[in-house]
Amino acid sequence: MTRLILAALLLLAAAASISASTLAVAAGQTVCGVAADNATVYCAGSNSSSARAVAPFVRFSQVSSGGGVFACGLQTGGGAFFCWPIAAPDQLRRVYNGPSPLAELAVGGGHIAAYDEGARVIRWWRGGGRFPAQVGGGFSSLVSGDDFTCAVETNTSAVRCWGPGGSAVQAAFLNASVSTLAAGGSRACGVLSTGAVLCSGSGSGAVAPQDLSDLAGLAVGDSHACGLLKPNQTAACWSLAGATTTLYYPAFGTAFEFLVAGGNFTCGLVTSNFSLLCWSTNGLAAPEVQLPMILPGVCVSDVNSCKCGVFPRSGELCTVSGNVICKRFCDASSPPVSPPPPSPPSPPATSKRVSKGWIAFAVVGAVGSFAGLCSVVYCLVFGFCSHKKVHNSVQPNIAGNNGTVAAATADNGGAPSPYGSPNGSRSRGLFRRQLSRVMTRQRSGPSSFKDPTEEFSFAQLAAATKDFALNAKIGEGSFGTVYRGKLPDGREVAIKRGESGPRARKFQEKESAFRSELAFLSRLHHKHLVGFVGYCEENDERLLVYEYMKNGALYDHLHPKAGAPSSSPSPVASSWKLRIKILLDASRGIDYLHSYAVPPIIHRDIKSSNILLDSSWVAHVSDFGLSLMGPETEETHLSMKAAGTVGYMDPEYYGLHHLTVKSDVYGFGVVMLEVLTGKRAIFKEAEGGSPVSVVDYALPSIVAGELNRVLDGRAPEPAEHEAEAVELVAYTALHCVRLEGKDRPAMADIVANLETALALCEGSAGAAGVGGLGNSSSSASLSITSMELAGRTD
Repeated sequence: MTRLILAALLLLAAAASISASTLAVAAGQTVCGVAADNATVYCAGSNSSSARAVAPFVRFSQVSSGGGVFACGLQTGGGAFFCWPIAAPDQLRRVYNGPSPLAELAVGGGHIAAYDEGARVIRWWRGGGRFPAQVGGGFSSLVSGDDFTCAVETNTSAVRCWGPGGSAVQAAFLNASVSTLAAGGSRACGVLSTGAVLCSGSGSGAVAPQDLSDLAGLAVGDSHACGLLKPNQTAACWSLAGATTTLYYPAFGTAFEFLVAGGNFTCGLVTSNFSLLCWSTNGLAAPEVQLPMILPGVCVSDVNSCKCGVFPRSGELCTVSGNVICKRFCDASSPPVSPPPPSPPSPPATSKRVSKGWIAFAVVGAVGSFAGLCSVVYCLVFGFCSHKKVHNSVQPNIAGNNGTVAAATADNGGAPSPYGSPNGSRSRGLFRRQLSRVMTRQRSGPSSFKDPTEEFSFAQLAAATKDFALNAKIGEGSFGTVYRGKLPDGREVAIKRGESGPRARKFQEKESAFRSELAFLSRLHHKHLVGFVGYCEENDERLLVYEYMKNGALYDHLHPKAGAPSSSPSPVASSWKLRIKILLDASRGIDYLHSYAVPPIIHRDIKSSNILLDSSWVAHVSDFGLSLMGPETEETHLSMKAAGTVGYMDPEYYGLHHLTVKSDVYGFGVVMLEVLTGKRAIFKEAEGGSPVSVVDYALPSIVAGELNRVLDGRAPEPAEHEAEAVELVAYTALHCVRLEGKDRPAMADIVANLETALALCEGSAGAAGVGGLGNSSSSASLSITSMELAGRTD
């Protein structure tokens, strides 16, 4: 053990540094980092031609490796962390899932440590019994080496260590006051309050030259250490083994935000462009590591935790609004953050100032009125003559043979989108947001002007259902019971009657649902929306009349009632092609609601029981009792109390009351998983067992590439031409049920993928190139396998 005396004027005034990192060096000169643009972790080796995304569906705040054969990333918010083998970053596994958020993550040679700031405890995973389950207290600067974990006690600045090698490392810092730690291999180094650097371990090197001054952050490898020199933030490194200390200056003149090390490999995040520059021991330059721009620090929500000020550009670098990146070290140019002073009271306004204000108000009002009048004239002249989206728009039916489109124009050139299959199939990479949306709208199926809505008397509808006989009952909707009936002209209809009697809901609720569905269905008409015939509004009775769907609800074919009289099996149960066709039909209906209504219509209750099948097995979306007019853009949302069906409800809507068209996308994703697995949205795997959601049931197998484990056993094993189609549906569903709405695809993109899947089922050789989209993504960027969704902690 040797003391390295390094004068550090900066550290005399510095608060505790931030040890958590957005970059980590793992085995084999592989580096993983959190990308600045989307908070996705990418990994690349010094000999790799490109980076590989780790779970593009998960947003990370920090990453750690410790130079070992696996790395881990802490999810944004700290509620979970995931780990993956360095050799296979697509084999992701969730190791921790709440309930307490974690603040720091430190991966060692074969163990993981994290600090639970709320409970004020350090916890360990995968330690094989070599570490305690947890240790309480206030700690900072959590680090791990091959067989130890250390941290600095916040109240004493003393170093405490745990694990087989912990006692030897801790002994090196006896009676020392440490501000920050770094670890690598079997050693740890700490910056003392005096400005000196102290390293543990035998043969840790001689005293570094005295001209090394103003040392900032540390990085420690197996046999070397590096630090940043102030004020220019350049790197200086020295050996930790051998009789003499070898000092070297890699990348002389290049400023770095911070350094990370693992084994005999070191990398720095370049200040000028947040790219990487790496080198081996003795400063030998390594090949460039191809990672995207990396976050210069961990994004945090509490600006008051930034003792040395906020990093410039935090707002544009952090993906979560309001989060900031703290500066790592204090200097004269970044004083500690203090609350802004209160604004001085406004001086009382004089009568002269008030008079000028009224004049300004009158001028602005006149200009605004003139502009408003111009807008009205413009709308009258141009708006009603245009062919933009309207409720009763007639869609151009320009599809040619096999559903191909004669012509379409892209809004932005058809930028590639990452939704597709990860296993190299022809169908991967078919989502292209803008081009696909335009083309899919044109393929959504023919529409025509709606026939006039009929008004029936209650007596007419009672006669059609034989006075609402029990044997005429065929289901229930959002505000009442549905009966099968026959009108005098021979038309078969489904009649939904609002609840009445002592068990009825409040009249206002029934009236609201009735008015909502009547308003929407009387204006909308599409091949894949349930056909609306008429209504009855008489005294307290509220009834809606629809076209009768002979084959009932999709739900009943996927989940037949136990003990029901046996009959010929449903073709839905035995045909993957029909299942995919039904999904495609329904997606076209929902896309019509989202893409053609102004503002868009949010259904709010997408589920398999609201997808009805006519005599030709064509699917129709039904039940608009909860539907609402949505915001004009996907970037905005409605704030309202959640409503819908448990198991299908968007977590963002249910938890945050943020409603967007993407809430329907989530519900449809659950329906797709139902179709694939044959499981209900919420079900019990065994009698007396706990309820399980189909999302939690299916996703682990889908992301692990083991889709066959969860496919509905009633359906035959997919044939060669169907397997790829089923796979594409599964990965489309996976994207639809992502936790954040902004990460889910638009319905138009889902339609495009389901069209491709159906074409694959039909054996179309050109299915992967429908619409001329081609192949736009690599399988490496799409995989998220072996994700363990159970909330295990070890």
